[in-house]
Amino acid sequence: MPEQLLERQDERPDGAGFRIAANPAPRSADEVAAVLGSPGFGEHFTDHMVLIDFGEPQGWHDPRVVPYGPLPLDPASAVLHYGQEIFEGLKVYRHRDGHLRLFRPEMNARRFAESAARLALPQLPAHLFVESIGQLARVDASWVAAEPGVSLYVRPFLIGTEAFLGVRAARRALFGVIASPAGPYFAAAGQGISIWLSRRYSRAGAGGTGAAKCGGNYAASLLAQSEAQAHGCAQVLFTDADTRTWVEEAGSMNLFFVLADGTLVTPPLDGTILAGVTRDSVIRLARERGHRVQERRFGIAEWQHGASTGELTEVFATGTAAVITPISRLVGEDVLIETPAGGHGSVTAALRDELTGIQNGTVADRRGWMFDLGGVC
Repeated sequence: MPEQLLERQDERPDGAGFRIAANPAPRSADEVAAVLGSPGFGEHFTDHMVLIDFGEPQGWHDPRVVPYGPLPLDPASAVLHYGQEIFEGLKVYRHRDGHLRLFRPEMNARRFAESAARLALPQLPAHLFVESIGQLARVDASWVAAEPGVSLYVRPFLIGTEAFLGVRAARRALFGVIASPAGPYFAAAGQGISIWLSRRYSRAGAGGTGAAKCGGNYAASLLAQSEAQAHGCAQVLFTDADTRTWVEEAGSMNLFFVLADGTLVTPPLDGTILAGVTRDSVIRLARERGHRVQERRFGIAEWQHGASTGELTEVFATGTAAVITPISRLVGEDVLIETPAGGHGSVTAALRDELTGIQNGTVADRRGWMFDLGGVC
């Protein structure tokens, strides 16, 4: 990493400059290599992070890259008492030309702003969202592996920091970005994973925060996730809160069902599930391949009937971490549905190969989905 990169202040044409402070004790090249050789998921973090402050009336100010470390928070901060918090997840890939690239970051920036609006937090401009990730990726470029299958998972987040116990939106906030080398989210995912049908718990309801990427949604899913693991399942399936019959999300993943005639069905974005970037990408790729894609309700009864008659051939989940993961079976207290194709469906495999090929640079990016951060050592 060139030393001058850590010493200069990068100035954008609009004057939004990042201060960059080098970590005085970065991990050695051998330590980084050891992590990249067996990264796991979300277990190790790079040497730096991005922070940007928000306050009234000055707005967003003091963008900076600083050593990774604890955040000083007042015990009365809004995030600790009223859950004013959102986050995003995306990945940095190193291509064969040495350049670092992001996958459709403008979609993450837009969703981040929409989540902020729902949680009554200030909306970060899209260019600042993308630039902050680029700043961190360039400073910590040595943490981005060149091998396919290992990427740098980036976690932007925004928290309310005003110290005030009255119930209202915080007037001060902190935006941050941290990064973690990431391998496959599920071990042996190519064979398909089992998911647990939750009959007791709901993830979100109409008018709630289901479409926002906020910590409260994930906290509400943890008990059901523990129940799933106790039954030998990798994830939990949530259905609608009203009737508990319509498929919504599998943990933090969107679901797709492949019918025998090649049609793909995925639950609609009706405010209770997350508008996944991978979900949108799969829909576009599938349609370009000639598949009909229906965004409509899909019930447990239709799932069970289709699997038993052969009308349903494949099931898979999508997400930034999971990418495209086949679902081999649905398990519940009163139901067991085996996916006919298990983890080896041809449609699932073809879509995954094309999507990951675009992300890793081995398949041509004809849609302009990859955002080039430049060549970095």
